[in-house]
Amino acid sequence: MVPIIIVACGVLLLLLLVIVFKLSAFFSLIITSLAVGVALGMPASDVVNSIEKGMGSTLGSLTMILGFGVMLGRLIADGGGVHRISTRLINAFGRKNVQWAVVIIGFAVGIPMFYNVGFVILVPFVFAIAAQTRLPLIYVGLPMLASLSVTHGYLPPHPGPTAIGTLYHADMGLTLIYGIAVAIPAIILGGVVFSWTLKGIRPNPPAQFVNAEISADAESPGFWISLFTGLLPVLLIAFSSSLLLIIPTDSRPAAIVSFIGNPAIALLISVFVAVYTMGIARGKTMKAVMDNLEDSVRSIAMILLIIGAAGSFKEVLIDSGVGDHIAAWARKLSFSPLILVWAIAAVIRVALGSATVAGLMAAGIVLPLIGSTNTSPELMVLATGAGSLMFSHVNDTGFWMFKEYFGLSIRDTILSWSLMESIVSVVGLVGVLILDIYI
Repeated sequence: MVPIIIVACGVLLLLLLVIVFKLSAFFSLIITSLAVGVALGMPASDVVNSIEKGMGSTLGSLTMILGFGVMLGRLIADGGGVHRISTRLINAFGRKNVQWAVVIIGFAVGIPMFYNVGFVILVPFVFAIAAQTRLPLIYVGLPMLASLSVTHGYLPPHPGPTAIGTLYHADMGLTLIYGIAVAIPAIILGGVVFSWTLKGIRPNPPAQFVNAEISADAESPGFWISLFTGLLPVLLIAFSSSLLLIIPTDSRPAAIVSFIGNPAIALLISVFVAVYTMGIARGKTMKAVMDNLEDSVRSIAMILLIIGAAGSFKEVLIDSGVGDHIAAWARKLSFSPLILVWAIAAVIRVALGSATVAGLMAAGIVLPLIGSTNTSPELMVLATGAGSLMFSHVNDTGFWMFKEYFGLSIRDTILSWSLMESIVSVVGLVGVLILDIYI
């Protein structure tokens, strides 16, 4: 239990540095990573190596995604595309039903796409819809992000659920069907209903998301070209995933399709398309477009550092062996396999921060139980995924993305984002247990 207590003290130290001493989240995360690593018995040089490894691996996978994502968002916003799309959605669903519109968009985008990619693509639409309807930003944004998070944690073809399903030898089609049945109430309760209780939270988002005033004049792009440009990365990734199911994986066409469907490449292609549709075709010069893109990337420099530092903290926890201590403790418990795997994944998620790591570690621990208890492997996938979403907090990069993009304090981020994640996790478990009665 000592390693777990040290991790808890590390989280308290991080909160103290940020809230009481008003230290930047970036510095606070680095200091906490150093302190926790040493306290867990790691040599100082190994702690530094883990910090470098964590920041490198996190930013290595996210820097291009976040960079190209903010460029795409800036192009579509400045070119008038965000205004066109958000206006059409508001007109189609009505101001009172706008939450259902963003839920549908988040679900559609979330099924084929990584959470981080979907987040940076959809954030501009959240801000535009909130501004035009004069609805609270959290009221509009949380349902969409709940959709993204749930599809990321529960549903194939995301890498986490897919890898867990492979370990359990689960039928992916059934997992997807059961997962959608469980995901719908989780999104409604965690995203839509819960957001109604957060009227007291006042976001203060970065200026680049709220200062673009776009007029709906004749020079603005049409709805369909705007929608195509905004969702092009989703289409490329979904198209690639579909083709890879029917063509030989070791063939040259498969390599090309896989390359195009890589999230970073899909976003890069989309940025070039947007440079034309939202820039050149609107009469802007290439220099003006490039200047705007450079400015958009400068605006997320600190966000990148904070996300990288959160990755460092997570890596220190993993390299220190905290997860192994949790696994050894969990093997002594005796519950229903569905509840057990949910609880193990939840504890690892809270301790380490990574939903994917939590899910895979939990799956490895309880794998022998599937054959001996005749539990549905498809439901085990969902229970594992639901547990891996539990209470995202300061050791999770998703927590810091939400905090920095929406301009919230740590307290308000916990009261909104962290509790939303906890709700979808618990509702997911309840849904799985109900399905278990009838399957």
